[in-house]
Amino acid sequence: MPSKTIKEIQDSILKGNANCVEQVKHYLSSINKQKHLNAFVEVFEEEALHQAGLIDEKIKSGNAGKLAGVVVGIKDVLAYKNHKLTCGSKILEGFNSLYTATAVQRLIDEDAIIIGTLNCDEFAMGSSNETSVYGPTLNAIDTERVPGGSSGGSAVAVQADMCTVALGTDTGGSVRQPAAFCNVWGLKPTYSRISRYGLASYASSFDCIGTFTNCPEDAALLLEIMSGKDEKDSTSSSAPVNDYTLSEESDQKYKVAYLSEALHHEGLSPEVKEVFEEKIKNLKEAGHQVEEINFELLPYLLPTYYILTTAEASSNLSRYDGVRYGYRTEQDNNTELLYKKSRTEGFGPEVQKRIILGTFVLSADYFDAYYVKALKARKLIRNKTLEILNDYDFIMTPTAPTEPYKLGEHDKDQMAMYLGDVFTVQASLCGLPSLNIPFLNKKSGYPVGVQITGAPFKEQEILQAGKFFKSL
Repeated sequence: MPSKTIKEIQDSILKGNANCVEQVKHYLSSINKQKHLNAFVEVFEEEALHQAGLIDEKIKSGNAGKLAGVVVGIKDVLAYKNHKLTCGSKILEGFNSLYTATAVQRLIDEDAIIIGTLNCDEFAMGSSNETSVYGPTLNAIDTERVPGGSSGGSAVAVQADMCTVALGTDTGGSVRQPAAFCNVWGLKPTYSRISRYGLASYASSFDCIGTFTNCPEDAALLLEIMSGKDEKDSTSSSAPVNDYTLSEESDQKYKVAYLSEALHHEGLSPEVKEVFEEKIKNLKEAGHQVEEINFELLPYLLPTYYILTTAEASSNLSRYDGVRYGYRTEQDNNTELLYKKSRTEGFGPEVQKRIILGTFVLSADYFDAYYVKALKARKLIRNKTLEILNDYDFIMTPTAPTEPYKLGEHDKDQMAMYLGDVFTVQASLCGLPSLNIPFLNKKSGYPVGVQITGAPFKEQEILQAGKFFKSL
């Protein structure tokens, strides 16, 4: 089996032991053998092989880009010109993208090979990859368990060696939580670090493009290439893009805070707590300052997150009306019925639920009581979090409160599903960079993620720390 990190793959190609075409063929074979995992929505077989051949020629002539030989899968919410974009929903049936997302284009410009689009929860709304119109993606470690969501297909594609790296999106934990469930690295950058142009919006003030990789060095390289100001996205940051290269060894001693309310949360499973406490112990033994602190706003994280994201989703998804593109009902004998039927038949239950909730909190009678209060709560949460990060290098929590759970396990208990985001939404509300570091529970054999969150634009620092924490 070919090497899995970018450096190993490129070293093998440069030594003449492999080439881009062989690399693509390996992944195509892996995808074909593992169709039962349902990770891919569409595979660009001929296109990927053709592109690989062109890049092999560029390598021979010595003018290949930084990502030559790297095969990338992209979540089905990212635009790729002249390819299907459905967001895992029936409402976009038959729609082809008219342009390519900036983040994707920047990878292509460095000779990355796009191999296909990846399954996800419908419009990125979900934590288990069970709401997709294409059916659930299965966790390669145990096919009776979920891979997490909403970027479950992206996590499984990297986990199961179906591509070198994958792009996902993170609105409230949709990169970090599936990364935790699938034993891979998952990075959510600072909000605005990577352009959102070409990302189908769920909640515009939260959405971030993130990465799934087999090592932190790969995440650093992808981030460096995708980051930077984009004139097509007014919310993209003009802050300079650093050299994100990670050092091989670090003798730095970190000051790390972990939240008492997280460690003692009623939803935290004994298995995850055991792994998390072991990592705290390892850090302390290595000479780092690790302190338990109080974060009394933790109970307000999920309510604030769901009020604001559903409000934004209600607005963003109003554009899908059955008139201009995508799915249209057959019962279109009057305009009002056309809208109602197209949206009712096109959107799944979870998306409908969030649109209705968002419309409710934005309504005139409830706007001040819910939406405005949630905006104020978000500001308090951000201010308090930044206060902590003034005193500590990172905030450390479990990524998800449980190990991967069984398919259908939360069908009758939606609150248990939503509680899966309890530790990831803090970074999303605050727009902060956050990283899932993958570990395995030695007793159960299932993945457990540890999350570290840093100050704005401190991606290199959290990746460097994550690399060190993993080695303990």
